[in-house]
Amino acid sequence: MQSIYDRIESLIKMRGMTKKLFCEELGISTGNLGDWKRSKSTPSTNKLVEISSFFGVSLDWLILGKEPESFLIKETRSTYVWDECDQTGTSLSEKEKEFIKEYISFTRYKKQQSFDQ
Repeated sequence: MQSIYDRIESLIKMRGMTKKLFCEELGISTGNLGDWKRSKSTPSTNKLVEISSFFGVSLDWLILGKEPESFLIKETRSTYVWDECDQTGTSLSEKEKEFIKEYISFTRYKKQQSFDQ
């Protein structure tokens, strides 16, 4: 079973980088990298996020070796009553309602774009 270090090492090799350059790019000491290799420690959560972003991989894959699963969130309602969206006890202004409508439209657009790819 591959460790987090093994996956990081694979990413470094695939990018054609040296471990030293990788450490410099991400502000990691070579000693820390060595500790990861020997399983003395593991990267912090913040560092894992940086590494996954740097290489463009998911945290699931980096930490667990799992490919992200596709999932679909299905909405059960097609319309909402504004009062149901407001849990604070104050009513939403027209500007706030318009912002929410734009956000919903944008989210649907992004969702459609991900399905089209």
